Amino acid sequence: MMRKIIKLLVIALTVSGYSQNYKITYLKSSNGNLIENQDAILIYCNDVKTLITTEKTINHKAEFPFEQTVINREKEFYSQITNLNENEIISTVDSTSLKKQTFELLNETKKILGYNCKKAKTIINSNTIELWYTNDLKIKGSPTILGQNLGLVLEMVRNGNFIIKAIKIEKLKSFPDVSQSKKNVDMLTYKDLVWKSRFTTIPIFKNQVINFSNESVSNDSILRFANGTIAVRKVKFPKINLGSQIFADVTEQSNGDAYDRTGSFFIIPTDTKLSFLDGLKNGVKALPIYSNSNGKEYQGVVRTNDYNPIIEMMRFFTPFGIKQYNYLELKDKTWQDKVFYRQDISDLASLLSEKEVWIGINIGNYDKGGHMVSANITIHNEETIGKNKTIVPLFCTNNIMEMAGQEYGTMFNNDKGLEIDFSLEKPLNNCKLRYITTGHGGWENGDEFVPKKNTVLLDGKEVFSLVPWRQDCGSYRLYNPASGNFQNGLSSSDYSRANWCPGTVTNPNYIELGNLPAGNHTIQIKIPQGLPEGSSFSSWNVSGVLIGE
Repeated sequence: MMRKIIKLLVIALTVSGYSQNYKITYLKSSNGNLIENQDAILIYCNDVKTLITTEKTINHKAEFPFEQTVINREKEFYSQITNLNENEIISTVDSTSLKKQTFELLNETKKILGYNCKKAKTIINSNTIELWYTNDLKIKGSPTILGQNLGLVLEMVRNGNFIIKAIKIEKLKSFPDVSQSKKNVDMLTYKDLVWKSRFTTIPIFKNQVINFSNESVSNDSILRFANGTIAVRKVKFPKINLGSQIFADVTEQSNGDAYDRTGSFFIIPTDTKLSFLDGLKNGVKALPIYSNSNGKEYQGVVRTNDYNPIIEMMRFFTPFGIKQYNYLELKDKTWQDKVFYRQDISDLASLLSEKEVWIGINIGNYDKGGHMVSANITIHNEETIGKNKTIVPLFCTNNIMEMAGQEYGTMFNNDKGLEIDFSLEKPLNNCKLRYITTGHGGWENGDEFVPKKNTVLLDGKEVFSLVPWRQDCGSYRLYNPASGNFQNGLSSSDYSRANWCPGTVTNPNYIELGNLPAGNHTIQIKIPQGLPEGSSFSSWNVSGVLIGE
């Protein structure tokens, strides 16, 4: 059926001798103002066909992907054709949508470009659309698919503030050519391919097992560490235009582990003599030590002259047993099959653009089956003007090498807390600290379940404080099939926590620090960490990156 329709489309585009051809030019305005530097919408039409395109497309100046739509009046179908790139063109056909459009025909009339126009109205996805159309030219067409059978639509108004309006009508002798596609797909596939072509996807991990097993081994592209709980690979990134938006996403399912676990999707800086990669390859003893006189040594958690700690793009938390334990039934609850985490990491663009970067992912667990993850970074070009950022990694107490002996972040039991000395070779303006914090200690009096104030000091002066706390954990119950249920009617995943919930991402806090002069500086983090009880203890995973211009 689709081939037959496409054949009819080609015939419709190539047969000559139709009645008068017209070209109509439209411009868009918003809130009464003409949109600047816009690509004018063009439609070409006669009594049997309509082409919707743009000025840049016709003049071969459009950026990929670009789409054109052809309406066949005789057969009442339309074809959408998109050039994804120089070598790939796809198309789809819809033979039902035009017939399903409904409008309220109103009595209002007005003239546009000298033609008598009538008014029609419809509501689509809670948007009110008003269309002004004329029958004076005995042809049909519209700047969008909507209203194609009313007449010639010369003005469309959405919600009273966005307008597409005809500014010129010209007579032509011929129709422009339209690229023909050899790849015809269904409408859903077409929309997906067009959407994904609008941004760049960098696959990082695909169905990667993160587990605890001495059988976890590296391969040619992915290195495994800490008994399989860490996966790392080197990734090459294209040039990222200033102002572009960058997102990190992770998809997770339980592959055996039933518990809520800390996860991290991170960058390993390698621009210093020593890096976290050395610790992964040679053991935690290869990493520099931080101590604050509490009797413990913390490996690789703070910046030194020769070392930069990891940079967490995203801190996430697995739910209780999603997918693997979906057989645990509760009435009126349909468990989710996977959890999808996504976070804006645009501030870290300068670490990625045109570079080869070591990217890692970790989920702390002691289960042989562990977890299954996929991860991507997507780049979305923007036309806004941005500034290149300077990134200074400062600290990360998230012990992602826990299963290889890295110490928990328990340094906050000392009044000194976490103190980081760093030096700037030149002034850094408009500085902010990208600060991620989560409290841990999974018993009644542990810091996971007790609100604790975080205080941030710069050069001895308090610049920020907050009590990191999440009270919306019950919203994610359907991601947590293996969550334990209590006699009070709550499940473990319902309980409020120290800035995290099972099945969520923890958002960074951006702390404004102003302009920092060149020279030496100190950042200090203080948290009133709770005392241990028996074998149970509290800890805090905090990470900080200085961002400036």
